[in-house]
Amino acid sequence: MATAQKKRKSLPFIYNFTAGAIAGISEILTFYPLDVVKTRMQLETGKAQHGLVGTFRNIIAQEGFGRLYRGLVPPLMMEAPKRATKFAANDFWGKTFISLTGQTTMDQRLSFLTGCSAGATESFVVVPFELVKIKLQDKASKFAGPMDCLRQVIKKDGLLGLYAGMESTFWRHLWWNGGYFASIFKVRALLPKAESPQAQLMNNFISGTVGGFIGTAVNTPYVVKSRIQGATKIPGVVPKYNWTYPALVTIFREEGPAALYKGFVPKVLRLAPGGGVLLLVVEFTLGVFRQTLGPPYS
Repeated sequence: MATAQKKRKSLPFIYNFTAGAIAGISEILTFYPLDVVKTRMQLETGKAQHGLVGTFRNIIAQEGFGRLYRGLVPPLMMEAPKRATKFAANDFWGKTFISLTGQTTMDQRLSFLTGCSAGATESFVVVPFELVKIKLQDKASKFAGPMDCLRQVIKKDGLLGLYAGMESTFWRHLWWNGGYFASIFKVRALLPKAESPQAQLMNNFISGTVGGFIGTAVNTPYVVKSRIQGATKIPGVVPKYNWTYPALVTIFREEGPAALYKGFVPKVLRLAPGGGVLLLVVEFTLGVFRQTLGPPYS
């Protein structure tokens, strides 16, 4: 990672890929139901809100417990390339910006810029998976499953239809990763130096959790992504939600500022500790790889 302070040879891509995949799958399996609830809350229009508990109850009572894991396959398939891209891109852009600026170490400004660049890179990988996930999580969804959803989207809108919401996804991931990695850098600097492997794991969890919270607080107003990707296109009709920033103004004007933070509670309950779990598992797995490979990686 570009935020690491100890100088050592970077691990080959396959090790970062594997660590990211393990971490991502662990995080998804643990926190996915909160993502379903978050999406449902964001897809609600108007000023009426059921809240976190109410949405949970409604889903289970009306659709069954299994609905909380509907749409799980796309994110599981997405996690390996997504997390690999996130951390590999963060490492790449960190080295690139350090080289371009002539600095020898990472600082707060560069960690934010590096995170934003990693998020922008990551967004191109995740859009088709996010689109299928959002459509399957929608209460009105009538798709038989991920492959059926994929086929129908391509049949109706072509391959480019899989990239509906690309622009809003770009901004969402850019700001989340910028806040995440910049916060990790800052929190690590503030925490006491770890004197044991257990303390190091705890530092990683705390740093990642704070980073996940801040990243979520920064990017939650991009609720419009769910609406853009969840909408059904009608020929000849201009979509109400099309481009990110004009759509944010529309939501603010019609539903009030609180609407921009619909789904914030389940989202932050997932992505704050989820960010901690992600960083903890990634660093733990990379540590195992470094020990196994020995110098110059350890």
